[in-house]
Amino acid sequence: MERLTELFGFNARYVVYPVIALVIAGTAKFIIHRYLRNWAKKTTGKIDDKIVNYLDNLVTPLLLISVLYFISAWLPLAANWIRYIQKALIVIAILLVSLYSAKLVSSILVVLQTLRENWQRFLQPLRMLSNVLFVLLGVALSLKALNISLTNEGIRLVRIVGIIIGAYVLLKIISLAVVHMEHLVEDGDTTSLSEAEKRARTLGKIINSTAFVVVIGIALMMILSEFGMNIMPIITGASIAGLGIGLGAQNLVRDIISGFFLIFEDQIRVGDVARINGTGGVVEAIRLRTTILRDLEGVVHIFPNGGITQVSNLTKEFSYSVLSVGVAYKENVDEVMEVLKSIGENLAQDESFGSLVLEPIEILGVDDLGDSQVTIKIRIKTLPLKQWIVGRELRRRIKNTFDKRGIEIPFPHVSVYFGEASKPFNLAMQTTMQEASRNEEH
Repeated sequence: MERLTELFGFNARYVVYPVIALVIAGTAKFIIHRYLRNWAKKTTGKIDDKIVNYLDNLVTPLLLISVLYFISAWLPLAANWIRYIQKALIVIAILLVSLYSAKLVSSILVVLQTLRENWQRFLQPLRMLSNVLFVLLGVALSLKALNISLTNEGIRLVRIVGIIIGAYVLLKIISLAVVHMEHLVEDGDTTSLSEAEKRARTLGKIINSTAFVVVIGIALMMILSEFGMNIMPIITGASIAGLGIGLGAQNLVRDIISGFFLIFEDQIRVGDVARINGTGGVVEAIRLRTTILRDLEGVVHIFPNGGITQVSNLTKEFSYSVLSVGVAYKENVDEVMEVLKSIGENLAQDESFGSLVLEPIEILGVDDLGDSQVTIKIRIKTLPLKQWIVGRELRRRIKNTFDKRGIEIPFPHVSVYFGEASKPFNLAMQTTMQEASRNEEH
């Protein structure tokens, strides 16, 4: 070393030690780079490539910083300066690791976005959150390495910033989840909204509003707590006020909760024909508090959602038209069922009604042996809301076909006996007959 110092004309350690550090770092990088690249080539995923690039970019500066850290102790400088240099090297290493780690997590999330497109909306806020966390972690570790302790105000400020960022990210994730839910029910028609899209938007507004109130309320409580304010009286007062409001408006709360689940569970939709608490009609509106039906006579029925105990949807996904056909006892039941089957097949092939029929007619068989007729039950599957149209046409065809084939449809006969006529009745009959005879004479 002395010969090199005499050769260079200055202390040779200022050149030799950095060169040694570079050689060691280059050798280590070559070895690690080689093995990592060979490992990455054996796999087909993209995430391992990101990890290899991360380590590949991080190895050289970290090795160089570590070598310089140990070599700095030999520099002909004062002890304080050497200590400052070493702390600066540690801070640089921490910041580099934080920076590259944030990039690694972001790149992995980008890969996941390409693999799972439906995750894209959720991964975007996670990328931002991971970057913030790595920055905060890097700053915290750097301050600790420099032996800098934050004051109470500084720690409080960091916590408040963390609370605000956490609340924002949580609201963003909920909002993106709602948007994703709305996209799941889209039918591709941009000119009008389907009932499923309307229902999803209604639920989305409810979820966003509720989440905003809850998250912001909790964040404000946490921030007030950081300022040293005792939030227990506030929480207690809010609980008492909420309990009082809940008791006073329990019917309203019950209606809103019932309406939420009525919409969320897709029990009925606007336009469905339903029977609610025994009252049937077309569903005209489904609101959070009430559901509105209009019956066949045009009467509007309004039901509080909390008071709905039974819902029967007559037009969900598909419908059935069920008929009971009565024939005389003298008819051959098997032949009648074959006729009914042919009528149903002809109806399914009809240009006007065939598109309304989903499955061939079902002959369920003899359902009852009555006093004057044999009842045969049939059923045909139709589109929602079309069972009544198909049923009317089916009855018309059955009547005409039975008349052509001479199949008797029995009907009750009633013999009326007046008994002995009363005097007022006899007088009225005589007056009527006399007037009729006079009219004939004229």
